[in-house]
Amino acid sequence: MLIQKLALKYLLGGKSLNAVPILSRISMIAIAVGSCAMIVLFSVFNGFDGLIKELYKAFYPEIKITTTRGKFFSLTPDTMDSIRHLDGVMQMTRVLEDNVLLSNGEDQQVARLKGVDKQYTEVNNLAQYMYDGNADIYEGRHQENAIVGLHLANKLGLDVHNAFSWFTVYYPNTAAANLTTAFHSLLLRPTGIFRVQDEFDDTYVLASLNAVQELFAQPGKMSSLEISLLEGADPHRVKRNLQTILGDAYRVETRYEQNKTLYMVMQAEKWAVYAILVLVLWIASFNMTGALTMLVLEKQKDISILKAMGAEAATLRKLFITEGVLWSFLGGLLGIITGTLLCWGQQKFHWVTLEGAFIIDAYPVTLRFGDCLIVICTVVVIGLLASVFPARKAAKTAGVSLSIS
Repeated sequence: MLIQKLALKYLLGGKSLNAVPILSRISMIAIAVGSCAMIVLFSVFNGFDGLIKELYKAFYPEIKITTTRGKFFSLTPDTMDSIRHLDGVMQMTRVLEDNVLLSNGEDQQVARLKGVDKQYTEVNNLAQYMYDGNADIYEGRHQENAIVGLHLANKLGLDVHNAFSWFTVYYPNTAAANLTTAFHSLLLRPTGIFRVQDEFDDTYVLASLNAVQELFAQPGKMSSLEISLLEGADPHRVKRNLQTILGDAYRVETRYEQNKTLYMVMQAEKWAVYAILVLVLWIASFNMTGALTMLVLEKQKDISILKAMGAEAATLRKLFITEGVLWSFLGGLLGIITGTLLCWGQQKFHWVTLEGAFIIDAYPVTLRFGDCLIVICTVVVIGLLASVFPARKAAKTAGVSLSIS
């Protein structure tokens, strides 16, 4: 108890006549600034991580089944029924996709055509990203409708409000005997334009599954079976069960596995920033080490009294290590509070905006309790390490001689 009281007294500064209190406050402020930066940057990374994962839900399902042999495949009705009634499966949709050539007059673009059935928007989260028109390609089936990415629509000069706005899709005919039959073609009318992000807006066109099957000359075939899961279902357990049903001829991937490289890069960036900020905090802790060393020199009389009272070297080490941990903990706590307030303000008032055309107008931030724990543990460990040298010096010092009159 005496150790804690002395550490608190030294923390408050008392009537010190030298620069120790000033240096201790400076070291705490340095720790606070580093901790605040950690919280803010972690929250920004979390915000972008959540945003990107949400955007990817428009084209990457929770579970995706593809074949390991070739591009297209079909499943028997019994197998489809087994998958549909598998525990954890909510909905599934058949998709047939491949590269095609789009043409509208003199404008031509290579794109990715996806043939989808009526359940597609129930499995993938595309409907909420419609920029113009609607997401129902099966509405008004007197024509073949399509949903087009925003950038593709602009490059091809498409207008969903113009009844005469059409474009042609060309796909190679592998069975062609001459150049006149080298391509299959399909005439589509854009009824919807989506805006997700450049990777998708530049690439994808969606049309009805039957029309694309006919264009590709692949009746009854698909390139993937995409599945959404019930809330709370374990995707890894569902994956194992699906793999048991389908065997090694098919590849079953979770959403993470479909984008493994992206998620790994995002996590690596976050922890790289963490490592840089830890280095900054470690450099800032040198100031704390200097302040604690000066505190040891200033408190020679206290050390002598403690030794006269029977205090051991371990007790003196504990005193100054406790002091260092207190300094770093308070600095870290101040930084976390400041960072949390900044993140809350960004969420509520959108102080820092994004320039250019984005689906959001301000930097996204997501504060997580786990990040606060990481930061406070980091600064405590740094404070502990920074106080080791001064604590050893205090334990070895002989103190000053006490005169008794």
